[in-house]
Amino acid sequence: MVGTRGRQRGRLWPREFAAAVVVVSVFVCLTVRAEPWRAGRTGPSLDDDLLLPYPAGSPHGARVPLRVVRQCQPGTYGNVTHEAWPAHRPGPGVAHGHGVITHQFVSDIKTSDGAKKFVYGHWTVVEDPARTLSVLEPGGDGGCSDYRRETVAETAETRRCLVSANAGFFRPYMGRCLGNIVSDGRSVLGANGVRNANFGIRRDGTIVTGYLSDDEAEEEEEEQDGAEQSPWLQLVSGVVWLLRNGSIYINESRAVECGDTQETGTFDRFISVVSARTAVGHDREGRVVLVQIDGQTDARGVNLWEFAAFLQAHGVMNAVNLDGGGSATLVLNGTLANYPSDHCAEDPMWRCARRVSTVLCVHEPACAPPGCGEHGECVAGLCRCRRGWVGAACDALLCGAGNCSGRGICTEDGCVCDAGWMGENCTTDCPKGWFGGGCAQRCACAHGATCDPVSGRCGCARGFHGAHCDAECPPGLHGSGCTLECNCSRSCTCDAVTGNCTGGALPSSVSKVCSCLAQQAVRQGAAASLSRLATDPWFLVSSALAVLAALLMLGIVLQWLGPARCRRAHGPERYEYHALVPTANGRQAREEEVSTGDDDDDDEVEASVVSLTGPPGVT
Repeated sequence: MVGTRGRQRGRLWPREFAAAVVVVSVFVCLTVRAEPWRAGRTGPSLDDDLLLPYPAGSPHGARVPLRVVRQCQPGTYGNVTHEAWPAHRPGPGVAHGHGVITHQFVSDIKTSDGAKKFVYGHWTVVEDPARTLSVLEPGGDGGCSDYRRETVAETAETRRCLVSANAGFFRPYMGRCLGNIVSDGRSVLGANGVRNANFGIRRDGTIVTGYLSDDEAEEEEEEQDGAEQSPWLQLVSGVVWLLRNGSIYINESRAVECGDTQETGTFDRFISVVSARTAVGHDREGRVVLVQIDGQTDARGVNLWEFAAFLQAHGVMNAVNLDGGGSATLVLNGTLANYPSDHCAEDPMWRCARRVSTVLCVHEPACAPPGCGEHGECVAGLCRCRRGWVGAACDALLCGAGNCSGRGICTEDGCVCDAGWMGENCTTDCPKGWFGGGCAQRCACAHGATCDPVSGRCGCARGFHGAHCDAECPPGLHGSGCTLECNCSRSCTCDAVTGNCTGGALPSSVSKVCSCLAQQAVRQGAAASLSRLATDPWFLVSSALAVLAALLMLGIVLQWLGPARCRRAHGPERYEYHALVPTANGRQAREEEVSTGDDDDDDEVEASVVSLTGPPGVT
């Protein structure tokens, strides 16, 4: 009895165990959340809990044709080597919320030998997975090509994941990603003929689980603009197809994926050993199910047979096993939520999350277009449009029921009405005295003139003119805008409004105006006549000929008057002759006169040759 009682006291009953788990869970939750990301950043783990499906250095899986895969599966599946299931979608216009819920569980399961044991872990259900689930490369885009390894928490930080878990397998000592990988529609890696189980979501909204040919995994389809894109949104490879259409599918997977028969022992151990595990699948509603179970290889956790049975019992239809052992990690809102099995490299007393390869990330659904076209806010996958914007993408403006009634432009601030209209929906005419867009401008028309509500142009009353109708009609004009002439036979003016002729004496002001206008008209007429003559060619030629004729006549007159004047001044001339007196040496005397005489002395020359005598009394 003592021994029995001792065993009873030492035994942890289910109720007591559950209470203990709750207390421990609360303590751990508070501790971890007080120091977020601590587990992912205390340093790398020792990678001491390696759970490998194939021997280190050997090919990761079997390179077998798809024909062999068909031969290994039951005839009920025909030639189809994968399953397609419509993914869950919320109803139209239904807000998504977070669309994900994670349960922490402690459950008793049946072991392979029929006994029961408790396992603990996390069960996550994801709605609308085509928009909320992504496969991430380690550390973000380009991580696989760089052979990077990062903790799940570090990779989740790049996408602000709500829930994240480890995904595909990798080479621990090289960091090389393995299998098929498509991340957010971007092809990252192909399996190169290796046949392992795959889990993916296509652009057509179907969840695909199972074995794919290289063409199926790496195919591309042409878009409307001619560019090519992958038909896959997300794709990742695991090892072992756990459930197919609700049935355990491990034996069939083993026949396809075990590879070389010499490695069968390693693959069988991978299936049968208890360890920490991670799997991804979906339920009947097309919601993705992400399950993580804590453990340590050969010590605690589950084997794949137990794992498949556990998933089957909880309504999972198709599921693929992902990387496990020390890689099994679950992060909630940036905080490590599970118990890693790897020891920390800095201090083996503690456990640290392993740096892994690809990550499954559950995030807020994106809006299309991103940012709701800058006209709204993306909340839970739906655009909340700003005032004035409507539509699923906030890409259409709406102003009231009539949308500005076709008389204005709809803007974020409401209707901007066309000229001549006003009001919230542009249905009201401009009031008297206002015009322009939205009737925002005041008219400047005087003397009772009308104002056009569109342009503001003034329509002058009778007797006034000008842009603002502020000037009276000048004498001689009348009517609207002063466009009519007075028709009065006995008067200069008429009534500016009626056009009736005004009789009697004119006012002095009018007389002065008339006199001024008359003088101005005379001056303008004379100037106009001169201007016309100055530019008339016949007038110019005639004037030139007249001037020449006058000059010619003047020359003739002067020519005729010249000799007569000279005769009157000198009169008739008289001449006398004197004989020369001969001398003995007359020749000599003449020579002396010539040689010594002054050429300019006219008197001496005349005296010696001829004596010219003028009229009497003239010397």
